[in-house]
Amino acid sequence: MEDGPLPETAAEDASEAEAVVEAEVQAEPALEAAPAFVMEDGPLPEAAAEDTSKAEALVDANVLLGASEPEPAPLPEPEPEPAPAVPAAKPRIVLPAVVGKTVALNAQQAQQQAQQAQQAPPVPVAPVPAPRVVVDYRLPPAELLEAAADQTEQVSEERLRETRELIEQRLSEFKVPVAVVGASAGPVITRFEVEPAMGVRGAQVVGLMKDLARALGVTSIRVVETIPGKTCMGLELPNARRQMIRLSEIVRASSFQSHSSRLVLAMGKDITGHPVVTDLARAPHLLVAGTTGSGKSVAVNAMILSMLYKATPEDVRLIMIDPKMLELSVYEGIPHLLAPVVTDMKQAAHALNWCVGEMEKRYRLMSALGVRNLAGYNQKIRAAEAAEQKVPNPFSLTPDAPEPLSTLPLIVVVIDELADLMMVAGKKIEELIARLAQKARAAGIHLILATQRPSVDVITGLIKANIPTRVAFQVSSKIDSRTILDQMGAESLLGQGDMLFLPPGTGYPQRVHGAFVADDEVHRVVEHWKQFGEPDYDEAILAGDAAEAGASDLFGDGGSDGEADPLYDEAAAFVLNTRRASISAVQRQLRIGYNRAARLIEQMEAAGLVSQMGRNGARDVLAPGPGD
Repeated sequence: MEDGPLPETAAEDASEAEAVVEAEVQAEPALEAAPAFVMEDGPLPEAAAEDTSKAEALVDANVLLGASEPEPAPLPEPEPEPAPAVPAAKPRIVLPAVVGKTVALNAQQAQQQAQQAQQAPPVPVAPVPAPRVVVDYRLPPAELLEAAADQTEQVSEERLRETRELIEQRLSEFKVPVAVVGASAGPVITRFEVEPAMGVRGAQVVGLMKDLARALGVTSIRVVETIPGKTCMGLELPNARRQMIRLSEIVRASSFQSHSSRLVLAMGKDITGHPVVTDLARAPHLLVAGTTGSGKSVAVNAMILSMLYKATPEDVRLIMIDPKMLELSVYEGIPHLLAPVVTDMKQAAHALNWCVGEMEKRYRLMSALGVRNLAGYNQKIRAAEAAEQKVPNPFSLTPDAPEPLSTLPLIVVVIDELADLMMVAGKKIEELIARLAQKARAAGIHLILATQRPSVDVITGLIKANIPTRVAFQVSSKIDSRTILDQMGAESLLGQGDMLFLPPGTGYPQRVHGAFVADDEVHRVVEHWKQFGEPDYDEAILAGDAAEAGASDLFGDGGSDGEADPLYDEAAAFVLNTRRASISAVQRQLRIGYNRAARLIEQMEAAGLVSQMGRNGARDVLAPGPGD
């Protein structure tokens, strides 16, 4: 066949096969440069060019399924050369339809993956502000609290007239003539306004109160020597049947509902039955004291529930310190908490240290922004957010790209038993409380301190001077009443929530009957807030990182090795320079506790720097000084 001419059909097929081969050769560089799909007459796709076996498999599959176009005429048997042209011709007919679909599908999938990749980065970033922006906090409804019973018993006019005449008669028997000019009955007590006769001193009436109480058959009588705005005295007698005041009555009152502050506290009702509320932000701190069973813990619970009824976790955060591990542990898990309820006194000191550091940080931020308090700071941040702007952090660790500032919540520190905390670390705790009471108001940090031991070693003069707003429940003596209020009167209270409330800026205490709140009511309000998610705790509060160096000195366990103390070298240099081996001198110079200074001196004795203590308690410095 080599020497003879080819048949016409074979010659045509051979020429077509050569054209296809030439097209494939020309298509190889084009496939590398542009692997896009080309129609039948153009270059083959890249997949077909790289893997011929796959193309043949696709061709065979297509043949099995049935091709729409007829195959070329077969070559004669004696001429085998044109046979390889048949598979070369088949891709020209079949491959573009099969491989083209595959390439189109791959391109479509790649495009979808690219779009997903472009949309992927925002996905992990979106949930970051979710706890503050997405969560829709709802304040608890008043229906969670028990409704007050309908027990509004009014003291009859006849009963008031009889008591008025009896007071005048009994005092005249003691040769103290008075005139009862008015009476006002309340839910717990009734106040009689008494005007002494000419020449009768008020002290004479005060001195006869025990005799008058015995004559009238009542447990106690409280004398109000001066009623603001009036020229008479007041005698407060307990009613025969006292009414129970529920927290729901105060929460539903217009004075509570219309109050704009997030730190409004429901105190109770006054002697005439009107609701009494106070703003902790204006107080700005509160001292609560009373003996066991006087209603102190119930009042603290009512104050906490008042804030939970007015503020969301975005507005107010709480730090609770409960040495008794019973009163405040019920609030564990609400989103308002900045840290778990603190029951360890060492962690309580760390929490107060953290509050001092947070106060200083907020003061630096407010000073840099030119505002005077936390309300002005938050207002400036919200104004910038409304204008779609951001206020950069002036103290950012990355000054080139500072992070934007956000609003800061108010912080309320509730200490249920101050006496236990003062017994563990009295001096240091007193200093921390005094610092917070002096400066923390503008930074939005407020204190509620409660104690059942109102003695001078717990409620010190430094604490009293910086906390003018105080609440005194029933106490056992006039001395305790003076310790709390700087005046007598709390020893004559009735107990069970009966209190004397000293508002800020006034020297006249107001008698208030505290609102009662049951444990079931507290649990219902707590469960309402728990449904909005877990609390966002700040681990640094209880870790004590800000005051780790001084924590050991605070609790007197600074270690046994004095030379391991970081202040040992400084203490030794001070002793060698001054030639005075005095514990008190080292204590004053380094501003440390007595136990730590004593350990430093003892270690100097072990090292041979100072002598043993003599009979008079003095020590000699044995080591030579710097100039010797």
